[in-house]
Parts: sequence; structure tokens; C-alpha cells
Amino acid sequence: MDIKIAPSILACDFGRLGEEIRTVIEAGADLIHIDVMDGHFVPNISIGPPVVAALRQYCSVPMDVHLMITEPERYVADFANAGADIISFHIEAAKHPHRLVSAIKELGCQAGVVLNPGTSEDDIEFLADVVDMVLLMSVNPGFGGQEFIPEVLRKIQNVRAMIGNRDLEVDGGIDETTARMVVEAGANVLVAGSYVFKSESYLEAIESLRLAGK
Repeated sequence: MDIKIAPSILACDFGRLGEEIRTVIEAGADLIHIDVMDGHFVPNISIGPPVVAALRQYCSVPMDVHLMITEPERYVADFANAGADIISFHIEAAKHPHRLVSAIKELGCQAGVVLNPGTSEDDIEFLADVVDMVLLMSVNPGFGGQEFIPEVLRKIQNVRAMIGNRDLEVDGGIDETTARMVVEAGANVLVAGSYVFKSESYLEAIESLRLAGK
């Protein structure tokens, strides 16, 4: 499967968000990963639908919106209307996940489900045939710059067996070393924040991740 690189804007310069997005797309980003945090589901607060809507004009690739929030069903329409292309929610936060997947698709977006490091892949067994993407956290969500949790590699293998050739995204501690590990385990979409935005060259950082996955 083709490797897709999804830089996370959580690590970029928030004073230059639009410019940062355009620059990283020119450097080869396949998706722009947008972490939405509410200070309840995770111990941090980031951005909401108005910021996503403002960034849409700068983004010529799919906007990959990752909802790290409680009651995601209340907000999916707002993010779809703001311009999201993919909306992912945490299985740990959803009361009726199957219904939520349907709602996201009815809004015209692709639907993804997310698992924290401590959540078993068994929790999404009955969603595996209906989601467009699975996102596995390889750090505990809430903050950028954390170290990769290697125990997630076995989960990647198991989820790949569940979902066939649909997208399997991994987020947390991704660099050229861990990129190789997660791709070998079965991932094909790599979220990278600090590794890309803290590098001297976005182009070189993205290319190193893409090559690591080959």
C-alpha cells in the first residue's frame, strides 16, 4: 500500500497556521492532521470548528480531523461544515459508535475510529467493516512530542488483519525509525508532528518517513 504522510499541525507555529499548512503541503504532505482537544477527554485544549473553517482555504489536501473530545456526536456536523474530509472519533468517547460512523458518512466525510494505547482492538470488532479508517494512538493522547509505545505494534498487526486494505493510521512518536516499524506491522498512514515541524526541512523530514516505509 502507498504510504501517506499526515503532518499534525499541533506541532507547527500557531502564529503562522495558514502559511505552515501551505508549506508542508508543498513539501509533500498527503493529508493535514488536525488534533481537536477539549480539555476533558484529554488534558489539553486546542482548536475548534471556526479555526478548521479558516484553514480550509490554505489546505489543498484532505483535512484529517481527529476528535479527542467527549460527546463527539454533538460536534461532527460542525466539523463537516467547516471543511473536514475525514473525521475520526475515539471509541472510548462514543456512546453509539455505529450510529456515529453512519452520521459522519451522511455528512459527506470519511469516518475513522480511534483507539488509545490501552484500549483493545476487540472494542472495534463490530465496526471494522463500516469505518473508512482506523487510527491507533502510539502515545497517550493530549500532548505532542511523546515517546512511541512499542506494544502498539502488535495491535497494528491485529487491526490490519481486521480491516483488509483500508487505511490504518498511527499517531504518536513517529520518526524515521518508528515509521519503519509501524509500516512493517501494517500501517500505511503516518501522523508526524514534532518530527516534521521541528525539522530544518519539512521536505527532507517527509521524504525520510516515506522512504522508511518502503
